[in-house]
Amino acid sequence: MTSFAHQLINWQQQHGRHDLPWQGSREPYRVWLSEIMLQQTQVATVIPYYQRFVASFPDLASLAAATQDEVLAHWSGLGYYSRARNLHAAAQKIQTDFGGEFPQAINDIVSLPGIGRSTAAAIAAFCFGARAAILDGNVKRVLTRQFGIAGYTGEKQIETKLWALAESLLPNQQVDNYTQALMDMGATLCTRSRPRCEVCPVAASCAALATQQVATLPTPKPKKAIPHKTTRIVILHHAGRIWLQQRPPTGIWGGLWSFPELAMDADVLATCRDDWQLQIASAYELPAFKHVFTHFSLMITPHWVDVVRLPLTIQDNAGRWLSIVDALQAAIPAPVRQVLVELQAA
Repeated sequence: MTSFAHQLINWQQQHGRHDLPWQGSREPYRVWLSEIMLQQTQVATVIPYYQRFVASFPDLASLAAATQDEVLAHWSGLGYYSRARNLHAAAQKIQTDFGGEFPQAINDIVSLPGIGRSTAAAIAAFCFGARAAILDGNVKRVLTRQFGIAGYTGEKQIETKLWALAESLLPNQQVDNYTQALMDMGATLCTRSRPRCEVCPVAASCAALATQQVATLPTPKPKKAIPHKTTRIVILHHAGRIWLQQRPPTGIWGGLWSFPELAMDADVLATCRDDWQLQIASAYELPAFKHVFTHFSLMITPHWVDVVRLPLTIQDNAGRWLSIVDALQAAIPAPVRQVLVELQAA
């Protein structure tokens, strides 16, 4: 065992995280679910979602048997919804291709929708004792600082170097403990900002600390101008209910329920009357607000419309009239939830 691995394992046993709801079990379903939820999302945010999810879908079979709408409803607000769609698709693939048993071979795990090399390695290490390296964002940060590796970690050359390093550091035993130690280090000590170098178990060998590069490693991604987009959402209201329609299965908020959208230069009243054949009692614009995605920001302008005449058909999309209470229980994206909460409080 390398000194690096030995020190991390000893530190984790004394100071690492041991009481997370998915720990203490080698059940692949729960480990897999936690790993997917933790992608791009902090532990504190994940815990209540994880607990609600396993309460409704306690095992692979129940997840596979659920509808995508039910799965997305439990994911609503957690973001990066392709994770939920892939999770559901993977559960169904396990039922059909692997006899309902989570596969143990890493190549088989990687074949499941939404699971990459690092996630597969984590599942295999935690559940099956496999000797496999992980390389998520936290681990990249730990390794680049510890070994003084400059260059954007998303570049193929740098990433290949980090994978080779991660594999070379693997201990022959206690791989699960070492993997957890790496995760805990990145999440609690070797953080992006304000790292706790004074209590780091490998501070003495840290190249970044020795050369005063902790603040500059990992090398940031080259900055690009973030596009700014705009849209108008139409809140159709009738008899205490609002209209939600399901978005296409792929793309932003794929499969979620949302308000109808119009371009900013669209005439809302004309669209409602002429295109949607609605009789309107009143209509007015609400304050705009911004929602930020990973690759762009979206300025959303809501438009409230009181509808007198039904039925309603909008662009042949499936839709529902729901009370605000029921709408908040549906699979909705964060901006829709924000609007509904504000309407409920008004």
